Amino acid sequence: MDSLPATVASALAEAEGEATDWPAQWQALTAVSVELQSLLVTDPSPRLLALIEQIVTQLADGVTTSRRHRVELADLAHRVLGTHARACAQTSTDPVRLADWLLDLQLEHPEAPDVSLAAYGEALDDEGLAHYRRRAVELFEPLPVIGFGETGRYDRARWALLRVMEELAEYTEDVDLQLLVLSKDLSSGWHYLQVATVLRDNGRSDEALEWVERGLRAVGGRGASLRLIDLAVEEHLRRGAPQRAVAVCREAFLARPSLDVYLKLRALVVHTDEWPPLRAELVHHLVQDASRLAVEVYRRIVEVELARRGIEEQELVVEWLQQLRGLQPDAFADYLEHIKSRHVADRELLDELSRRGF
Repeated sequence: MDSLPATVASALAEAEGEATDWPAQWQALTAVSVELQSLLVTDPSPRLLALIEQIVTQLADGVTTSRRHRVELADLAHRVLGTHARACAQTSTDPVRLADWLLDLQLEHPEAPDVSLAAYGEALDDEGLAHYRRRAVELFEPLPVIGFGETGRYDRARWALLRVMEELAEYTEDVDLQLLVLSKDLSSGWHYLQVATVLRDNGRSDEALEWVERGLRAVGGRGASLRLIDLAVEEHLRRGAPQRAVAVCREAFLARPSLDVYLKLRALVVHTDEWPPLRAELVHHLVQDASRLAVEVYRRIVEVELARRGIEEQELVVEWLQQLRGLQPDAFADYLEHIKSRHVADRELLDELSRRGF
């Protein structure tokens, strides 16, 4: 039994040589794994546990330094770690010491092996798991947040800690841990949406809406903005606050005009007395903005309202066309022909356009 670490060390050294006989070295390494499993049956002792930990560490070192056989060594390290988990279940071990060893193994060897806390649940017990959590959080919390628009630099240490925390959050089903992990990367609006969704799904509505607001401020109407708005609208409606849903959409439209946001607002209030003045405000904003984006959104709104208009709104749509002619005189003729071709069967509209000089 005492010779097994030397066998592993020799095989790992030989495996990286220029004239290596890799099949022979691999056979020697796998024989060690089989021998450890046999010893677990015949001698499940603290001494064996220490031996397995030594060999797991050797193999993990091999994964880090190997140029040729990292995949095979990672798989073997994972198998031997499985033997270690079974040995812990059969052998009395200090849960705090075990927690430290598992954590250090992962932090010092980000590449492999992956630790499954579920396999160590009984051996760690509450004391060991609490120690593991405390140490992991203390190490993770000081990591800098990747801000919006930044490119995250994931060095080996950060990757290792991230993997530790993700596994810990999943195993414990601890929402706060999951949020801690997610909130370290806010490089895009989708990350804000992830945090808000987890909060919403766990009944923390106020916090979810706060994260939506933060996300909308960060993205400036781009990227995940529509999904963020959707989440906010759904949540405000669920809470019986339709006015807040309208306010979110209105603020988003005024910050960056969008047909999608206009349609959300339309769906929310089109059958109320609020819609005519709100629509007038939105259209006026587009006219005042007069940017390429604003004009494009204005054109698309005209098409939407032409398709859905009632007889009483025909005059309003024609007035909008007059405003568009002033905003985009060079391109208006082509746009008007497009409108006429799409509504060629609408004699009433075509006559009104003709009467107005279009």
